[in-house]
Amino acid sequence: MNWRDHARTTGTALKNWFVAQCYDSAAVALLWLVGLMIIGIPWALLWAFLAGLLQFVPNFGGPIAVIIPAILGALSSDHMRFFYVLILFAAIMLLDGLFLQPYFMKRTAKVPFWAALFTPILIALLVPFWWAILLAPPLLAVVFAFRRKRDSAVFTTKDANEHEGG
Repeated sequence: MNWRDHARTTGTALKNWFVAQCYDSAAVALLWLVGLMIIGIPWALLWAFLAGLLQFVPNFGGPIAVIIPAILGALSSDHMRFFYVLILFAAIMLLDGLFLQPYFMKRTAKVPFWAALFTPILIALLVPFWWAILLAPPLLAVVFAFRRKRDSAVFTTKDANEHEGG
């Protein structure tokens, strides 16, 4: 395999990871929009859009996205809206981290569900935490792309050997 094949495989894997991240951001934005509209936070569409964009920032995007809607909930006539926004934030983060991200990584980047769920935790134990958080999802996409390529080459070689021998 020459360097162009490696570059093509890596580029395709990173593109698939980016597409999965875009789907995840759109799903999170939709969840924020529905939740904020139910709670009655003003400018819900704007805050949902910002939450979707901030989804690209690992670990900090979600907490940044909740600040202004929570403040608006606290300053509203019904102060319980503040707590509703915090509950919405917790529910979206749990749903996203435990289901949406692994699902989109499996469907788009062909990364197994278990790997997308547990690998960031395991990498964080081996390398400095912030590098693990930033690198784990795209690195997973690249590793599994090369693994698929290797497995398909092995199966192709086995099939060719069976046809020659038979």
